[in-house]
Amino acid sequence: MVPLIGTSKATMHIKEMINQLANTGLNVLITGETGVGKEVVAQNLYFNSTNLSGDFIKVNCAALPELLLESELFGYDKGAFTDAHKKHNGKFINADNGVLFLDEIGDMSLGLQSKILHALQDGSFTPLGADEDIQTNAWIISATNHILEENIIRKKFREDLYYRLNTINIHIPALRHRKEDIPLLLKYYFNQYKMEYSHNM
Repeated sequence: MVPLIGTSKATMHIKEMINQLANTGLNVLITGETGVGKEVVAQNLYFNSTNLSGDFIKVNCAALPELLLESELFGYDKGAFTDAHKKHNGKFINADNGVLFLDEIGDMSLGLQSKILHALQDGSFTPLGADEDIQTNAWIISATNHILEENIIRKKFREDLYYRLNTINIHIPALRHRKEDIPLLLKYYFNQYKMEYSHNM
């Protein structure tokens, strides 16, 4: 896990929020520009929780086409489609009692958003090709560089899902707005790369 580095007012506020939220299980939406450290915040929430026995499972919602992403999230039974030669557990199952980190949630299709909403509302989902629902106890942490409020207006993101995911919002300002964090970040990564390259020499 990469620690959350910085002493700026914004970074200290985020650290305080992590300490307050780590054991609540409340859905958290992490927002900010690309590269500000949204996954770092998600990992710190996970590692600071004492209530979790499961894994930290990351899914990049922008990296996979809709059907493949659906099967990765919810899993499938043998024979659910042509290449489904055996049962496959999805990320919701793998993240049970842990964290399911939905990165780039703003890039998810509307159809799949509906299925995510159903899983969050009912605490259960149906794998592709299955007949029975499966209960899920994953802590949902999501992240996006989109301004979802604008996506809602443009009918690109479901408003009801937004409110489900955004129980708590953690916004990470861009580094240009917290310049006092830069020297500490430089020192941290310099030491990390120094150790890495010294071991490889």
